[in-house]
Amino acid sequence: MKTFAQTLDLIDDPERIAEYDRYHVAAWPEVTRGLREIGIQRMLIWRTGSRLFMMFEAPDDFNPDHDYQRYAEDPRCQEWDTLMRTYQQRIPSASETDQRWWTSMDLVFDLEAQRP
Repeated sequence: MKTFAQTLDLIDDPERIAEYDRYHVAAWPEVTRGLREIGIQRMLIWRTGSRLFMMFEAPDDFNPDHDYQRYAEDPRCQEWDTLMRTYQQRIPSASETDQRWWTSMDLVFDLEAQRP
C-alpha cells in the first residue's frame, strides 16, 4: 500500500468554502463507491483557509496520473468532479504543463524512517 499526498486551493470566498465543506460532510455515495472501486483504501482531506491537503492510500501499482480519474467514468462521479472544480483552483506553484488538477507533494520527513 502506498500513501499519496496532494494539494489544491479553493476559491477564496468564505461562503463557497463553507459550501465545499458541507458537500464533503456527506459525499455522494457514488463518489465514495467509485473511489473505492479504483483501489483507494483511505482518503483524508484537510483544509486551512483556502488550502486543501489530501492524503490517500492505494495499492502499490496505483498511478494517480492514470488511475485516479477512472472513478469519473461513472456519470454521477463526473457530475461531482465537475461541481467540485467550480470551488477549486490549482495552487500557484503548479506547473502549467502538468495535466493533474491536484498537485502531488513530495515526502520530506517520515518519523517511522527515523527509528534507530
